[in-house]
Amino acid sequence: MPDRGYLRSTHTVGIGGEWELPLDREVTIGRDPSCNLVLDSHNHGMVSRRHAVIRPRTTPNPHWELCDLDSANGTYLNGQQLRGSQVLQPGDTIALGQNGAEFRFEVVFASAPTVVHSPVVADPVTVTFTKLFPILSTGGELTHKAYFIPAIITVGFVAVMFATVGNPEIFNRAIGFYIAGMAYYFVYQLCGKRKPWWVLFLTGYATVLLLLSPVLNGFIYVFREILPGQFPSPGESLNLVELTIRMFFGAGLLEELLKAVPLFVLYFIARGLPSPWRDRLGIWEPLDGILLGTASAVGFTLLETLGQYVPNAIQNLGGEAGLQLLIARILGSVAGHMAYSGYFGYAIGLSVLIPSKRWRTLGVGLLTAAGLHALWNTAGFLDTGLLVVVGVISYAFLAAAILKARALSPTRSQNFATRLFERN
Repeated sequence: MPDRGYLRSTHTVGIGGEWELPLDREVTIGRDPSCNLVLDSHNHGMVSRRHAVIRPRTTPNPHWELCDLDSANGTYLNGQQLRGSQVLQPGDTIALGQNGAEFRFEVVFASAPTVVHSPVVADPVTVTFTKLFPILSTGGELTHKAYFIPAIITVGFVAVMFATVGNPEIFNRAIGFYIAGMAYYFVYQLCGKRKPWWVLFLTGYATVLLLLSPVLNGFIYVFREILPGQFPSPGESLNLVELTIRMFFGAGLLEELLKAVPLFVLYFIARGLPSPWRDRLGIWEPLDGILLGTASAVGFTLLETLGQYVPNAIQNLGGEAGLQLLIARILGSVAGHMAYSGYFGYAIGLSVLIPSKRWRTLGVGLLTAAGLHALWNTAGFLDTGLLVVVGVISYAFLAAAILKARALSPTRSQNFATRLFERN
């Protein structure tokens, strides 16, 4: 008589582990957050929102049966499309779609005898061809591991550095893009939600285009001419309150709203798209907002640093000073532009997740992000040491937003973020 039933993943992308099948309630599988086993829309677009259900039965003996819920791509049991419901047997393979997410059904018997395996049956010291050349058996999994892609990018970056020695402009751009990419990857791993790379790239590139378009002049006119956001002129004396107010309007509100424009555009575009495109492009929860907001900040930081600050530093202080400023500004973006925009992105995603408080959420998020931004700029005018304090505070706001977003995520069971420390 079976004691417990399990579904075990068969190394499907985005799925790992096992799920117990209780004898007192059914288990639904699909992309809808209300399902008991939720699959990520990005990796499993062919899975319906409510794809299949496994129901326990107690007569004549305890067992489980698999039922398809009128899914678009069908449910397959041992390679055969399921019609209606069918009793599961130990070792059965379940696939959601012909080549979709796959699981193996297993049971544990209460009275199962203890089996002692002879070392003759499975000799652990046998040398096989795949043991000699592991890449032949595990190579297909490498592209899904977090440590592989960054390593490949790093090798490519090193090659570019060797090739551009003697060309400071391209050399600096290569370093800038590499550091920015690694800084963003750090935030991406903390968030733990998959988002297509081309959507993230598109968001950052859209921000660059905005900065190069007449839209920027419109923002500057509103926030620095109409509103009190004028930057201090050389020799102008301002007290702390006046300086902070100017930075709040002229840098905080202006730049945070500008960086948020691609997020709002993607949200409204995605609303009219069918699944899975609406899930891939849109903002439906705070984690989406953080990922897109920080991507926008990367585009902003790269253009501002490589197009303005570094050339000025090279012209006035030399090439070494330009390289030093480049590294400091882009590494600091994790506690700077990425922190502000990520926090406002969190508020945008939260306003979508809880629409009844939309305007209050957006208002508080924007004012907080702009306030942190203003404090950073004000500290830069007063004392470089204060930048450390403001940077730590800004990063703390972003990290807290990521933690809360992961807790609120409707798909948190699929979150791949890694804990640095485990609780005892």
